[in-house]
Amino acid sequence: MVTASRVQLTVLRGRDDECRALRSLLDGVTDGGGALLLQGEPGSGRTALVGYAHRYAQNCTVLAGTGLAEEAALPYAGLQRLLDPVLDRMTALPDEQRRLLRRVLAGEGCPADRRLTLSMAVLGLLAAVARERPLLATMDDVDRGDPQTAQVLAFVARRLRHLPVAVLLTADVTTTVDGIPAHRLRPLDLRDSMAVLTDRLSEPPTAPVATTLAMVGGGNPQALVDLADVLTPGQCRGEEQLPDAPPVDGALGRAYRARLDRLPPETRRVLLLAALDEGGEPGTLIRATGTEVEALAPAEVAGLVRVESQGVTFPQPLVRALIASSATLAERRTAHRLLAGVLVADGQRLRRAMHLAAAAAGVDPALADELEEAAVGGADGWATASAALRWAADLSDEPTRTAARLLTAAQYAWAGGQPDVARLLLARLRLVCRDPGVRGRADLLLGELELRCGTAARASARLLAATAKVAGTDRALALSGLARAGEAVCFAGDQYRYAEVGRRASALRRPDDPPAMELMSSLVTGVAATLRGDHERGGPALRRAVVLGGRLTGPAATPTALSCAAAAGLVVAVDGAAHRLADRAATVARDRGELSMLSRALELRAVAEYWLGRHEAAAETSRDGLRVARATGQVNCANVHLGMLAVLAAVRADRDATLGRIREMGEAPTAGSRPHALAGWALAVLDLVDGRHAEAADRLASLARLGTGRGQVLVQVMATPYLVEAAAHLPCRPTATAALAVFDRWASSTASPLRRALSARSHALLAPRGGPEAEQEFQRALRLHPTDAGTFERARTELLFGQELRRSRRPRDARTHLHQAREMFTLLGVGRWAEQATTELRAAGESVGPPDLPAARLLTGQQLKIAELVAEGATNREIAARMFLSTRTVDHHLRNVFHRLGIRSRTELVRAFATERQVGLASDR
Repeated sequence: MVTASRVQLTVLRGRDDECRALRSLLDGVTDGGGALLLQGEPGSGRTALVGYAHRYAQNCTVLAGTGLAEEAALPYAGLQRLLDPVLDRMTALPDEQRRLLRRVLAGEGCPADRRLTLSMAVLGLLAAVARERPLLATMDDVDRGDPQTAQVLAFVARRLRHLPVAVLLTADVTTTVDGIPAHRLRPLDLRDSMAVLTDRLSEPPTAPVATTLAMVGGGNPQALVDLADVLTPGQCRGEEQLPDAPPVDGALGRAYRARLDRLPPETRRVLLLAALDEGGEPGTLIRATGTEVEALAPAEVAGLVRVESQGVTFPQPLVRALIASSATLAERRTAHRLLAGVLVADGQRLRRAMHLAAAAAGVDPALADELEEAAVGGADGWATASAALRWAADLSDEPTRTAARLLTAAQYAWAGGQPDVARLLLARLRLVCRDPGVRGRADLLLGELELRCGTAARASARLLAATAKVAGTDRALALSGLARAGEAVCFAGDQYRYAEVGRRASALRRPDDPPAMELMSSLVTGVAATLRGDHERGGPALRRAVVLGGRLTGPAATPTALSCAAAAGLVVAVDGAAHRLADRAATVARDRGELSMLSRALELRAVAEYWLGRHEAAAETSRDGLRVARATGQVNCANVHLGMLAVLAAVRADRDATLGRIREMGEAPTAGSRPHALAGWALAVLDLVDGRHAEAADRLASLARLGTGRGQVLVQVMATPYLVEAAAHLPCRPTATAALAVFDRWASSTASPLRRALSARSHALLAPRGGPEAEQEFQRALRLHPTDAGTFERARTELLFGQELRRSRRPRDARTHLHQAREMFTLLGVGRWAEQATTELRAAGESVGPPDLPAARLLTGQQLKIAELVAEGATNREIAARMFLSTRTVDHHLRNVFHRLGIRSRTELVRAFATERQVGLASDR
């Protein structure tokens, strides 16, 4: 028995909900006890949470026990170890209970008709101990020990309501205890997984390495710790191949090996075949082993596999890898040969060839050819195809064939979202290949990897050099490389270098180019002209790229080509077409499994949605893009999405969300890069909201240095309306005037009413206060604002116009526009802006109460459903389960509900819906 006091608590990554539940259990123990069952896979952190509970328990007596498999056949062995420190308190029990408990703990057993007496004796003993101070009793791995102890503890845990006793049990996910609240430990998400690795390693891993290891670890904390413990410095820097499974001799590997050792030999043999057979068809296993799939029943009972009519699955992907790595090389080769033998008749050409390759012991050119032919096009998945070509390269006997296969394997790995695998394959290629053409294609791929996952400035230089190597033999590839180089130049903020990209593209252009090639050259030519202010040439070229993108069909409609067309559409301000093209690019990327391009397509779609005024859709798209970017190691793409999310949060005046997204970027974005500029834009909007006009203007002016081509010119153009709004409050504003001139030239070259409306609004803000020019420009802006898009910007114009009229001593005219602004902001759920409109209305002499709008008008359909469930008393977790959402998504929507309804708590929400129902009933009567 130990007495716990509150100390500095160890950080448990990704276990905030569980720690909160434990604190709630222990904080209320003096007013009545309770119990909690934590369910989780081995390595999920159950024991760590028990330790957290021990450390947190303040002024509690702690009894701690652990279920031991070695004592599972000894009835009440676990109970004896748990209660041993307090057996001297048995004198407080009635004689009958005391004698029975003493006999049971001495190993004499308990008759079936005396089990209730025994359980009451244990409950009484715990109550006696808790008279002096509250008691916490924990039993870790209760399912591994003797079942009699588990039964008694379950009985006790259900009867603690009036006692200062808390019981904490942990068990496997298959274990349930009736009448006790259970909390299942979920896998860690990518961010928490990366944090575990960073906590454990003395040298921080590169972002791609951390992402890959996080995926290998499968969200299992112990797996991540075991991986970190065996990582070499070269692996940490991304210079050596990373492990594809946790180490067999790590803590998690030992835990699973102990489970495997308890299984019958036949079960282990079939289980190895199931682990090596990705297809998982029961028929394959039956033919390979000559036994029925029921041989896996013991493994299913142990929670290692799930056997269903359609196949054998591993609930935890880690288990498959650990089972395979636990077998000897000879056992694995035998299993692969068995599986290859039964796949002959199944038409599984690639799977069969890969099993044969895994069983091979040397060079085999014929098998290498078979693997290459079966893997072409990635029909079985890019990652599988890449692995097949790696086998083919290993089995090849000609260096040229080896190099070609390594290059294709790297391309497939990148398409499947495995940048580290691609890099290692390219490193191998450079060791075996001296052919300039092959090395040029490899450098193009390395440049793209650098653009998405590394340093954009290095990427542009590598891409430009690589395009020169391949231009003479493959113009299409060279043009694609130039489009990537242009993207890298813009990402890094070196737009002055785009002129060189444009010159090279013009030299490669031919009048009879197919549509996809013409699209690439039109994009580069159009962007180059636009960046130098030549909209008369840039606009037509970009619009041509958009038209060509819309016409692409079949194999030519690649995510890359469609994304280039979407980018052209955004530069020339055809937002609807850009959105359709970006959405199509994302769909094609998903359908083809080309994860390397999915995040970029989603980035373009989010920007289009921003311009279309669909801010919530843009945020959801960026969150999706962020998940994909992180899962595929694309740190630059991830930071762009974080920057976009920060801007969208700032536009809604959500300070906490804005700063949170910027903090997530860390120190990765370099000054002048697109993510850095987006973060600056977001912070400037917050400055503007808070009335720090000089600070906002300085931030926005620093995004680019006009006339030099340095900095984020395109981001500054997007942010120019905010720069002008901030500068309008300052006595000296030459930077804003110059930026507006650039914006005007661009806006006037487009057919976008929204851009022209923003231009007119900006001119109104810079016009003399109270003069006719300001009013005329505001009126022109309102006429130009489209009715089907940009509602937020129209509301901002109404607010600014209302402010201008009120300050010009025209309160009656001002109120009309301020009412419009207030209602639109309220419907959009941007409470801070609605508050500003309300403040202006009051200053204009009007008494204003809360918006008299029903929830059905204020909320989206999904928000309304969540609000209704909250009003019915459902928790966020229950709502997430019923609506098939994550709890984070429910939290996000609920915050928006609070904003839109002008309330601060769930209690107020329940009250608001009750009031609305009463009003509805009254109106019905």
